[in-house]
Amino acid sequence: MQAILDSAYAATRPWFGSGRLSPDVATLAEVDERSFGIAVATVHGEVFGAGDWLVPFSAQSITKAFALALVVSHDGAVSWGRMGRRPPHSLSALDAAFGVPRNPFLHAGALVVVDRLLAVAGGAACQAVLDLIRSESGNPGVELDKEIVADELEHGHRNTAIAQLVAAFGNLRHPIGMVLEHYVGQSAVAASCRDLALAGLFLARRGVRADGSRLLSEADTRRINATMLTSGLYGASADLAHRIGLPATSGIGGGILAIAPGRGAICAWGPGLDRSGNSIAAIEALDHFTSMSGWSVF
Repeated sequence: MQAILDSAYAATRPWFGSGRLSPDVATLAEVDERSFGIAVATVHGEVFGAGDWLVPFSAQSITKAFALALVVSHDGAVSWGRMGRRPPHSLSALDAAFGVPRNPFLHAGALVVVDRLLAVAGGAACQAVLDLIRSESGNPGVELDKEIVADELEHGHRNTAIAQLVAAFGNLRHPIGMVLEHYVGQSAVAASCRDLALAGLFLARRGVRADGSRLLSEADTRRINATMLTSGLYGASADLAHRIGLPATSGIGGGILAIAPGRGAICAWGPGLDRSGNSIAAIEALDHFTSMSGWSVF
C-alpha cells in the first residue's frame, strides 16, 4: 500500500499547483498552492501516507458527510424526508421544489442537515461534528480555524440567501443566523489527510465506529455512500464516479475523502481547484490510486 501511495504521489507531481485557489474564502487563498498529501486508512487498522499527509487543511464541505451521518444515526430513513438524494441542479430547482434540497451535499441540503443536527445535538451541531472527527481520528487536537469562520460569516452572502429561501418554505426550524453559524463552523474544521481518512472509516466499516460501537445501520451507511457517489463532488460527481469509482466528497479547501466499502478510506489534498470546485491534484492522485489498488465499488 505504501508503494502505491508513493507511486500516486510521484504521478501527481506534474499537477502540483494546478488550478486556482478558492475564490470564495479569502483565507484559503493564503495556502501554499503546491501543497499535496494523500493518506489511506484501512479497516484493518493500518494507516499509510505520502507528501503533506499530516498537515492540517480546511476540510470545508467534507464535513457535510459527518454531519449527515450524525443526523441519520438519530433519524434513520426519516432523515431523507426534508432533503432528496438526486444529483445537483440549479438553485432555481430549490424554489420549484418548495424548499426541499435535491441532496445533502448541496449548500441548501447541508443547511437543512445542520438545522436538524441542532435539534439532535441540543444546539451544539458544530461541536458534535468536531467531536466525531476527533474521536474517530484519534486526534483530540483537531480544531476549528477561527479566522476562516470569521471570513465566511462576513462574506457568505450566497449561503445567507440560500438559507432565506429554504426558511421561506418552512424547511429550517432554527433561526437562520444560528444555522449559518454552525454550518460555517463545521466547514472550518482543520484536519489532515490522516485525520480525515481515519475519521471516515466508519463509512467503510458499514457504520461501525473505531471503538466497535455502531453509529449507522448497514442500510443507512449504504444510503450515505450512494449519495456521496452521485452528489459528493459537486457538478462533476457523475464524471468522477466513472473515473475514480468510489463514493467521495470534496471541499473547496482542496481535500477529497473517498470511501472503499469493506476496505478503507482515502483522503487526498491539493489546494488548486478545477471549475467544478474539486482539487485537480487530488483527483489525479485518486485516479492513480484506484487504478493501481483495484479499489472500486464497480
